[in-house]
Amino acid sequence: MTVGTQMQQAIAGMQSASATMKTFSLETEDEKAKNDFEQIAVQLDSAMDLLKGRQKYIQKQEPQYK
Repeated sequence: MTVGTQMQQAIAGMQSASATMKTFSLETEDEKAKNDFEQIAVQLDSAMDLLKGRQKYIQKQEPQYK
């Protein structure tokens, strides 16, 4: 498995986890839990943006990893 493939899988996993947290936030009536889920989603989205930037860098430096 190439670095590019691994990076794409990591990004997809984070997208899935973020979407799950957003769903939990919408479905819960507990305000603390809602806020916690929303905060986790924000953190995952931020980390995902960093990974996407790293992915672009890898693709630029090592075109064979696309």
